[in-house]
Amino acid sequence: MPEKVLIIKGHIVDPSQGIDGIGSILIEKGMIKGLFLSNEFEGGSIHMRIIDAKGALVLPGLVDMHAHLREPGYEHKETIQTGTFAALRGGFTALCPMPNTNPVNDNATVTSFIIRKAFQEGYCKVYPIGAITKGQKGTELAEMALMYEAGAVAFSDDGRPVMNSLVMRRALEYSKVLDVPIISHAEDLTLSEGGVMNEGIISSSLGLRGIPRVAEDIMVARDIALAKITGGRLHIAHVSTSGSVELIRRAKQEGVKVTAETCPHYFTLTEDAVLGYNTNAKVNPPLRTSEDILAIKEGLRDGTIDVIATDHAPHHRDEKMLDFDNAPFGISGFETALSLSLELVREDVLTLNDLVTKLSLNPSNIMRISSGTLKVDSDADITIVDPHRKYKLTEEYIYSKGKNTPLLNNELTGKILYTITKGRIYCHEPA
Repeated sequence: MPEKVLIIKGHIVDPSQGIDGIGSILIEKGMIKGLFLSNEFEGGSIHMRIIDAKGALVLPGLVDMHAHLREPGYEHKETIQTGTFAALRGGFTALCPMPNTNPVNDNATVTSFIIRKAFQEGYCKVYPIGAITKGQKGTELAEMALMYEAGAVAFSDDGRPVMNSLVMRRALEYSKVLDVPIISHAEDLTLSEGGVMNEGIISSSLGLRGIPRVAEDIMVARDIALAKITGGRLHIAHVSTSGSVELIRRAKQEGVKVTAETCPHYFTLTEDAVLGYNTNAKVNPPLRTSEDILAIKEGLRDGTIDVIATDHAPHHRDEKMLDFDNAPFGISGFETALSLSLELVREDVLTLNDLVTKLSLNPSNIMRISSGTLKVDSDADITIVDPHRKYKLTEEYIYSKGKNTPLLNNELTGKILYTITKGRIYCHEPA
């Protein structure tokens, strides 16, 4: 990056400062050194790089608090290098990878490896999430304090729930001591065992075993009850049902320390995407119904759901080409997240300020990381997007190793033009 960069004429949206208007941002040596609204800053210098952002949104870098980078152990699916590069394409300047790697990130050694590897090869900032239990087996707490000291910012057994209620209670008690969130993968395995899609008419017509909504709802209710008695910090991952939204809403009204996220595919796609046995639409929790989509949008609108995360879960092409029962769960989501989320603004579900809060400020605050703001003297983590530019989502457009998305070959609206982070400017060429 040049020593000085000036972004001009952009529509700056920064909820952390209550800013929503046309202005300029001055960057020096990778830090924000000035933010000027309207015509407060005019002109530049021949020694300065000028980025003309007229017609574009200038946002704090997006923060994905729920992603899967697969390294160590599953580098054929994704690596820290390829995953963080794909994240840039989606406008993310920071992300938090889940611990279901091989070996599992359940100790300080693996946590340190991920941080070191990300420092060496990562294109954006990486903040690892450690496992709640050893080996993600759900029976014995992992070395949470040591992982925290090594750099873990939260704990989760994502990919599997902690079925043992006592173990989950102890984890929430630890969350108070460490002041970190415990991220719940809410799924009752005794109800969902063998299921591969949402339980309903479509699953019956396709001859596929279904996963009922209550498998999620029951565990959300349990974890809220545990958070209530412990006072721990609970975060509910990938909310997909109307029942979960209502449970979280009530818990917040009662003062329980609970936050929640959903993902773009849960407010964009229904179980209909599975028709034709489309394995790219196989995800856990599964795509639900239009009723659930409406409830999730209302949860986003009224603040019940705090965060939009990707749950980016890349897989090798050969794995997704297996029959539906045996293909792995997961959708590749970095590159499409902002485009899909911008639809919420067009539908008047969210304001731009609300959207940026859920994609940047809230995840930063929940994970206690220094992102999500354009304040002077903060790191220059910036996303510039043309909200009206259309592009076709082809395999070539997707930088991730995982091309597994049911949106392939669709036309999407809202294209990232620049991502700035770690002292570098990345210009994304038109598709």
